[in-house]
Amino acid sequence: MSTSYVTPSSTPDAGAPGGDPVVPPSAAGSPGFGPASRLTCRECGSSYALGAAYACEECFGPLEVGYDFVDVTRERIEAGPPSIWRYSCLLPVAAYAGDEPNLNPGFTRLVRADNLARALGMTGTLWVKDDSGNPTHSFKDRVVAVAQSAARRLGLSTIACASTGNLANAVAAAAARAGQHSVVVIPSDLEAGKVLSTAAYGGILLAVDGNYDDVNRLCSELVGDPLTEDWGFVNVNLRPYYAEGSKTVGYEIAEQLGWRLPQQVVAPIASGSLLTKVDKAFREFISLGLIEDTAYKVFGAQATGCSPVAQAFRAGQDVVRPVRPDTIAKSLAIGNPADGPYALDVVRRTGGSIEDVTDAEVVEGIRLLAETEGIFAETAGGVTVATLRKLIASGALDPAAETVILNTGDGLKTLDAISNVVGVTATIPPDVDRVTEILAARAASAASAGS
Repeated sequence: MSTSYVTPSSTPDAGAPGGDPVVPPSAAGSPGFGPASRLTCRECGSSYALGAAYACEECFGPLEVGYDFVDVTRERIEAGPPSIWRYSCLLPVAAYAGDEPNLNPGFTRLVRADNLARALGMTGTLWVKDDSGNPTHSFKDRVVAVAQSAARRLGLSTIACASTGNLANAVAAAAARAGQHSVVVIPSDLEAGKVLSTAAYGGILLAVDGNYDDVNRLCSELVGDPLTEDWGFVNVNLRPYYAEGSKTVGYEIAEQLGWRLPQQVVAPIASGSLLTKVDKAFREFISLGLIEDTAYKVFGAQATGCSPVAQAFRAGQDVVRPVRPDTIAKSLAIGNPADGPYALDVVRRTGGSIEDVTDAEVVEGIRLLAETEGIFAETAGGVTVATLRKLIASGALDPAAETVILNTGDGLKTLDAISNVVGVTATIPPDVDRVTEILAARAASAASAGS
């Protein structure tokens, strides 16, 4: 089957001599694309017309959106809605009109985590950017909203994806809200909660006997098939637009800190796109004069059972070698991360580091964040908290510097991960004396532990 490419253009919006871009007729020059003016290869710099494409025809490098930003000010952003669409002047697509319903994700809370900081021995301010408050309880709602808006402008009626779970939820829900068809393809061993919550939205849900990389390969083969000519695979042929949705995490962090940057950021790595786009958001704000150019370090977090980027970082390599995932952190279980090399570039350029943690450490990270800050994270959040602890212990991360960690999803999605380590304190008859005994035993245990 063919893949979806576009033809290079001599100017950002023009078709190449001898052929028009291989995109739907409505794509090039269609209204509603905001400041986006072209697609650009991240490797060789070739320019292409806007369209449903993701790979460079010259070198097969990944495409990303090129912009011509106009009139970007703090005041314009602050006047926008409390969602990602307040940053429309920085995104590839303009905000939805009233007749284009969407889930309006974003502008999630930034929580000052003093209790967690004390537990980890940090003296600097620690923040948790908590994206579990998005409509389907993960940061994937952001990227889907941008991809879905692009799909509309490109004349694509069905949205689809390859997913490790959170993206499946986001695509199915966004399609239901907009009255669109959805097709979601997942590995067959996903957490039951993510499978059921995706199925509840009524789209087509296909489980594949294989891991995420098998699923992604299948979806890449489907792109360009006559059967799917009006489908937008959000993380395949719409990936340039989809990936830009992650920038809004970085924009919000800077705005919520009072239009400034933190000194350190710790982000989980699956494909690597979230980490790279947070960095891109910071650099765009700096280049546009919206914030002061201050130094910051970016750190990456992976689960040991799927840690190809961490392994490459430790080895001092630029090539990320694929691995077969084996971890409870299924939302991060991408053995061949597309943006892995770019994540390495960001971490090295900013002076950060990348670490990985065991499944046992992931569970402890989930518990620690919940017990100290009342934030129940899914396994990816557990990876981030456990990695933060490991980075502090190794001296790679400064415990006195202001730090933001990313929680990308809700723990209710991954209950299996902690089902064997938490539960009721005791099962008792309706008897006051039994309650008194248990409370006394708990107090004695706490006193003993503190002595």
